[in-house]
Amino acid sequence: MVVKKVVTAKKPAAKKAPVKKTGLKGQVLECSVCGLVVTVNKPCTCGPECEITCCGKPLKTKKTAVRAKTATK
Repeated sequence: MVVKKVVTAKKPAAKKAPVKKTGLKGQVLECSVCGLVVTVNKPCTCGPECEITCCGKPLKTKKTAVRAKTATK
């Protein structure tokens, strides 16, 4: 009796989504529940899996408006 071995093709490894870095120096984070705004002065060294939380939810990066430079003479 001969037993045939079934060979299956391997799927290519799925690419991981880029991890958002929180805790970068100068980064502004905001709580979507209470509106607390935090500015990072000292960056975190524990890795990309670190999250800053408030009200039980992670803080989101606050989008800052770009200020227009005014020409002064």
